Amino acid sequence: MAVTIKDVAKKANVAPSTVSRVIADNPSISDKTKRKVRKVMKELGYHLNANARNLVTKKTKTIGIVLKHSARYSLHNPFFQEVMRGIGSYCREEGYSLSITTGDSETAIYEDVIQMVEGRQVDGLIILYSRKGDKMIRYLLEKNFPFVVVGHPGQDYTGVTYVDNDNQKAAKDLTEFLLFLGHKHIAFFGGVLEYDVVSDRLKGYKEALNTHRIKFSPDYVKTLPYSRKEAMIAIDELFALPDSPTAFLALDIDYAIILSGVLTKRNMRIPEDASIVCFNNYEVADYTTPSLTTMDIHTYELGAEAARYVIELIINPQAIEKNVLIPTKIIERESHRPIKQEKPAEDVLMH
Repeated sequence: MAVTIKDVAKKANVAPSTVSRVIADNPSISDKTKRKVRKVMKELGYHLNANARNLVTKKTKTIGIVLKHSARYSLHNPFFQEVMRGIGSYCREEGYSLSITTGDSETAIYEDVIQMVEGRQVDGLIILYSRKGDKMIRYLLEKNFPFVVVGHPGQDYTGVTYVDNDNQKAAKDLTEFLLFLGHKHIAFFGGVLEYDVVSDRLKGYKEALNTHRIKFSPDYVKTLPYSRKEAMIAIDELFALPDSPTAFLALDIDYAIILSGVLTKRNMRIPEDASIVCFNNYEVADYTTPSLTTMDIHTYELGAEAARYVIELIINPQAIEKNVLIPTKIIERESHRPIKQEKPAEDVLMH
């Protein structure tokens, strides 16, 4: 016999009307009660008729996820895997499912979003990147549609809820970590500047050099798409400089792994010949050779907080926008080492 709302209400010790309101995600019901009722629904095997619910509530109980690239690329990237884990975990607790954009190009992804919004396929969106002048954010603001950005949306837009790290400070901290080890010639490696996370980290890198009275040189900055071929060209150019890098600040683990492979092909040892540090801390960092020193940006928490705030906007469209910064932390492993220098870093100019 099928489990009914009355069965759920009896076991949860609440009124059947309360169970109905939990199913409708009514804001008059406390989060504590919602969790209790949903737990009982799961224990009893109560399965909601989603189509019937949607007709009544005009809600899909679905969150749309907008990827930076096509799903084929993004879902192989550890950042997206971990941020999706955080989003999925929180959404499951709140009774929401996920729908992911599947376009293979920027235009196709944008069209996916329009279809999601205009077709009422989702109740809200989480955008997993931030890019200058993004027409998608402009469209969603015009539609007054609930969405949250993972990343800083920049100065172009106001009234946007976002969850991010202080990427400028994090990059400054990671650059200073290398400076305090005695490195003067530090390469900034990877990422495309159209994305705010890359430009913010480059600002932090420059700030650290300036703080330590080291002249910034654009020759040490190699922003590039995720490509082994382009990485090889960039590294050849770096080691053709009069003062080649003794350390690399990589934009994420993927770039660090490419970098490590290319340096090994050049018969260079890490960290004896070059130190590598990078952003994003995942399990794979422990299993590279050598293991990677990383800046932990707490990706799971970025996803969970983004889910929290998009659901808040769905329930209460008048909610004030939130600007949430998740802290960062350096995780030291084996891919860095100090080097000797004749003068303190503060007194040496980069040529």
